[in-house]
Amino acid sequence: MEVLGVILSLIGLMFFAYKGINVLILAPIMALFAALWQSDTPLLATYTQIYMPALGSYLLQYFPLFLLGAIFGKIMSASGAASSIGQLIAKAVGTERAITAVVIACALLTYGGVSLFVVAFCMYPIAQNLFAKAKVSARLIPGAIALGSFTFTMTALPGTPAIQNAIPMPYFGTTAFAAPGLGTIGGLLMLTLGLVWLNRRAKIVEYEELLDNNQKSVKAEPNPYISLIPLVIVILGNYLFASHVFPAMDLSFLADSKWGGISASKVTGLWSLIISLTLAIVVLIALMRKFLDSPIKSINQGTMDSLLPIFNTASEVGYGACIASFASFALIKNGVLGIAPTMPLISEAVAINALAGITGSASGGLSIALQALADTYMQMAQSAGISPELLHRVASMSCGGFDTLPHNGAVITLLGICGMTHKKSYKDIFMVAVVFPFFATSIVVILGTLFGSF
Repeated sequence: MEVLGVILSLIGLMFFAYKGINVLILAPIMALFAALWQSDTPLLATYTQIYMPALGSYLLQYFPLFLLGAIFGKIMSASGAASSIGQLIAKAVGTERAITAVVIACALLTYGGVSLFVVAFCMYPIAQNLFAKAKVSARLIPGAIALGSFTFTMTALPGTPAIQNAIPMPYFGTTAFAAPGLGTIGGLLMLTLGLVWLNRRAKIVEYEELLDNNQKSVKAEPNPYISLIPLVIVILGNYLFASHVFPAMDLSFLADSKWGGISASKVTGLWSLIISLTLAIVVLIALMRKFLDSPIKSINQGTMDSLLPIFNTASEVGYGACIASFASFALIKNGVLGIAPTMPLISEAVAINALAGITGSASGGLSIALQALADTYMQMAQSAGISPELLHRVASMSCGGFDTLPHNGAVITLLGICGMTHKKSYKDIFMVAVVFPFFATSIVVILGTLFGSF
């Protein structure tokens, strides 16, 4: 019965989120509903001692990224820089290929190491402009950003800096470039199928004109190449600070309990993004000053725009923490991990997909599965002649399938940024970020079984 409560809670969360109920109120209700089915699980303590601390911890860690990303995106839109870049991209790939342009731009940013949340904030105003010029419904923008941001560049392409590609490395003794051939095949499958689906949908979904009020007062648009400078600063600054500046600094003071008692690697990635986004915003305002009616107004609007997305996502994190704290979750985890115990690739793929779906987190499901069974998978793989590189790539790709169900934090954030609902846009996200990645992972499992790692 306890397991049934978790399952019903998860179904309810997805169903009511799809119906449009805000997860700020829905997530805690569904978490407490699941708690009702658990033995020795007090409701109020679940809410105040598990749900709220998990929500607060996420806010403390990621609020700067959401805040700066939203401000950056708002100023890009209000100044006309987003529109200018949109026209440049449209000219390069063709106005009618707005979807392809957005997907490729998102892919380049995320493959360059920019957080998918930052990419969503930066790319939305550009996508809005491109889609309007191509007369493509804005309902497809979340699907296009999802395809470019959290599918093939997150889990499949060799060398991607995404955390989902880094988690398997210490477990299997591999690098970010594990099974590059298989990863590339999987990534191309996701990209191709996703583009085919979205472009086909563009011919079916009726175009609805959406006006961006921030751009109505823009008399002239800035030079597109100058408009690209802040975006370059985000990517280049992130890389330089994370790979060269901070590693060269003495950050041993972080080991002191006063500063959290942590290793530098735990915070330098966040610091790099904070600095690069701040620099980009300052440069953007300086370059676009004559195109902005009121920089302060844009900053204030961006600040307010950041609040709902981060609270929505943090609310989902709180829900996941509650579910993971129940004793019944251990039963679910053990049951899932016991599927196909003699076939490591299939067991790994099914277990990680299932756990990522239950937790609503790619990295969460991946971590849970590998912590429990990585050693077992390695032993089974050695007996079957399967390379650790293949285990790595299947593990990484598997976490990027069922994680993107309606209760996923990135989905909710993306829909919030784009001003869309599950009912309007989730169908396309589901196809490009759940169905096609799962299919691509299945193909990689088959190819890896037949030909080994390459």
